[in-house]
Amino acid sequence: MPRLGPEIPAVAIIADAHFHDIEGNYDVDGVTVGGRRLTVRSWADTARSTRVFNESFAALPAALEDVCSRGIRHVVLLGDYTDDGQRITTESVARLLRHWRDRHNVSFYAIPGNHDVFGPLGKHQSTRYLNASGGTTLVSSDAEIAALDPGQPVVTPRMYCDGMPAGLLPMAEFGLTRNAAYRHWETPFGISDDFELRQHDLHSADGLTTHRLVDASYLVEPVEGLWLLMLDANVFEPRNGNRDIARKKAFLDSSNAGWNALLRVKPHLIDWIADVFARADKLGKRLLAFSHYPVLDPFEDTSNSEEALFGMTDIARRTPVKAVAETLVRAGLKLHFSGHLHVAARSDWAIGSQGLTNIAVPSLVAFPAGYTIVRADRDTPEIETISLASLPLDPDLLDLYRAETSKPGATPEPALEARNYGEFLNRHMHALVVSRYLPNDWPEELRELALHASLADLCRLLLGKPLQIEPPREAQNATTDNESRYTILDDWAKAHDLDPASLNASPLLQLVVDWYRLRQGSDQALTWVPAERLRVYRVLAWEFGDLSLSEHKNLQDFLAIFLGVLGRSIERATRIAPMPRSTDQR
Repeated sequence: MPRLGPEIPAVAIIADAHFHDIEGNYDVDGVTVGGRRLTVRSWADTARSTRVFNESFAALPAALEDVCSRGIRHVVLLGDYTDDGQRITTESVARLLRHWRDRHNVSFYAIPGNHDVFGPLGKHQSTRYLNASGGTTLVSSDAEIAALDPGQPVVTPRMYCDGMPAGLLPMAEFGLTRNAAYRHWETPFGISDDFELRQHDLHSADGLTTHRLVDASYLVEPVEGLWLLMLDANVFEPRNGNRDIARKKAFLDSSNAGWNALLRVKPHLIDWIADVFARADKLGKRLLAFSHYPVLDPFEDTSNSEEALFGMTDIARRTPVKAVAETLVRAGLKLHFSGHLHVAARSDWAIGSQGLTNIAVPSLVAFPAGYTIVRADRDTPEIETISLASLPLDPDLLDLYRAETSKPGATPEPALEARNYGEFLNRHMHALVVSRYLPNDWPEELRELALHASLADLCRLLLGKPLQIEPPREAQNATTDNESRYTILDDWAKAHDLDPASLNASPLLQLVVDWYRLRQGSDQALTWVPAERLRVYRVLAWEFGDLSLSEHKNLQDFLAIFLGVLGRSIERATRIAPMPRSTDQR
């Protein structure tokens, strides 16, 4: 039902665009393809990254084109709007936003992420770009790093990632400073937009080191009745000891800090949030809150199964603790939008009658690419995620990737035969699992199982039979020696209306990749995971999954936890209640 009072416009929310200007001047020759001079990352780098790099050049304009086609003229940028905060990249982003503002009447409200700025003075950046010989050239702002490279590195200040406030200045006109058109604008420090007056102290754990740093948070009322609370949740906490603050190692990793560290390091922000919400309620404003980092666990992993399975991964380190939700609920926060983890998800938290919802907005450059629209002109805001799956791929980039992967000994890459961006990212997830997640996170025994076993092998193992991994084949081809193994599988499969032959022909790796798709994409992943595969996974999850285990001491424990997590991911994606477990499953 529409709200009474002033009309509240829809707002588009773009997270983690990670824009890289492939046509920009990074002081390196790069490659020429299709008549274009391009500065691009290799497919090898892309395959093992949690995001794609070069495709960002088309993805951000495509998202803005789609936003404008829907008549939306207010866009929030949830941080990581640049590839890695390089000066030339930040300038390219600002130039692109000015184009859409001046020619299409779009208003932008940006907040920095951990990739956009670093500390008070910044940090060096180094990246390898493809060159004309088919190899890569190191391009760095750090002469010391370049001196160690055996090739012909390029040293340029264009690659440097500035600190705060220098790194904010190119983006200052996009919400970070006052605009005469705004009905209201303020910061936690008052009504001045002077960055020198928007600073706070950061202390090292031992209390012996203190640095002053800008807090880029602000509150803006772009139209009557709508308040956008833009929260700078970057935390650059000094390390103990006397360190050069121009170096990255002078500060703890901001990527893993987020709201967990913010509660300790930036308490002034919590007080301001409470004040803003109290005033919004009194004045009848529709208040929406945004920051780069989630305030609730996007995976709702209440059993800490990520850590139980794989140890302290990046995901485990970046998961907000319970105290974050409790603190923000007390401050009045109700609806918050986040990026950072490249996840499409909704998470809810309640303390008594007070509730908090975190909407994790998907990245433009990771599966499943998209952006979010919030329509707040209702008693309950309407939230919609828009997919970028139909975006066409750049043929010049595909030609470069194919040339790279066609070299002797290179493995054919299915992603390069994708018909559109959605299929490309879907197949990139497979490459990412094989080249990064399995070797980095999975125990060796489980890694080999995932790479070489079938679903039938998994089922036999779960049913208590010794594991004998064989090439996928029809169940009826089993030898007499293995008859009992196949009989128990046949009986179990038929009892659950599953096809034993299909289980034999299905690689276990497909299940693992599909889990990562479901975990990252929630309901957005259902386009890419067929219903029949999902039905098989549900049976396995609810027959053999167990989220009550806090650690795994053997292969069976690991599989029980993993399948429990898979079941939870399916439930979150489909919003279907768990299947009843069989009492005689073992």
